[in-house]
Amino acid sequence: MLSDRELARKSLLCRRQVLQIIKQAGAGHTGGSLSCVDILNVLYHRVLRVSPATFTDPRRDRYIQSKGHSVEALYVVLADCGFFPATELETLCRYRSPFVGHPTRKVPGIEHNTGALGHGLSFSVGLALGAKMDQAGFRVFTLLGDGELAEGSNWEAAMAAAHYRLANLTAIVDCNTLQITGRTRDVMNFEPLAEKFAAFGWAVRQVDGHDLAALTDALQAPLAAARPGVVIARTVKGRGVSFMEDAAKWHHGVPSDEEYTRALAEIDAALAALEEASA
Repeated sequence: MLSDRELARKSLLCRRQVLQIIKQAGAGHTGGSLSCVDILNVLYHRVLRVSPATFTDPRRDRYIQSKGHSVEALYVVLADCGFFPATELETLCRYRSPFVGHPTRKVPGIEHNTGALGHGLSFSVGLALGAKMDQAGFRVFTLLGDGELAEGSNWEAAMAAAHYRLANLTAIVDCNTLQITGRTRDVMNFEPLAEKFAAFGWAVRQVDGHDLAALTDALQAPLAAARPGVVIARTVKGRGVSFMEDAAKWHHGVPSDEEYTRALAEIDAALAALEEASA
């Protein structure tokens, strides 16, 4: 298993590539992709039992990205894991490219088309229930954006997951407190979130969504023996780029040439500091 330092380096490199492909494509959900990179790296490098070689194995773990608009982060992590060559990401948003602005099964490693917010959890409940009925051993993970929790289908799915005691289901909320129109608390307040999920019968863990060790501890095993689990990951939108951090304007946006140069310089400085600290 990769060390925390090695995984932290991967996250920095992934953030760099997210910016590169969004800049090249001229489109992308920058802030939310940067906020969920650490979550995805922990899942794919430490938790999920899935690889390019096992993706058709019925025993594999399943990952569903409900917050499909942040697909750039998923693309970059899948490329890093060998599902396809990273050079293919240069076609992002081009004519006839499978790498579009939301996940599609035309891309190797992606389980389900997503993008209409509020659907990923419902689909994941179905996967987990099917696995339980078949006595299959795989786990199901889904990543939600905090902004999509205003969709009522999430809470219907949450109620069903608890009713069927789906301990093989883990939801992760990328809780960066921002959505396209502003603060989630102003658009549709969902706090206290932990208490809401607990009231629906879920086991709940709250973690720093950029703390690799804490994420690993929360995700490696089910949170309860007979209940679904939710990991509320408190993150920062635009993580890793100072002028993008905690700014709603970067929900979707392409940096100017000057901003792009500055953003890459900040990430490169963080990489250099990481290398120096480990020397």
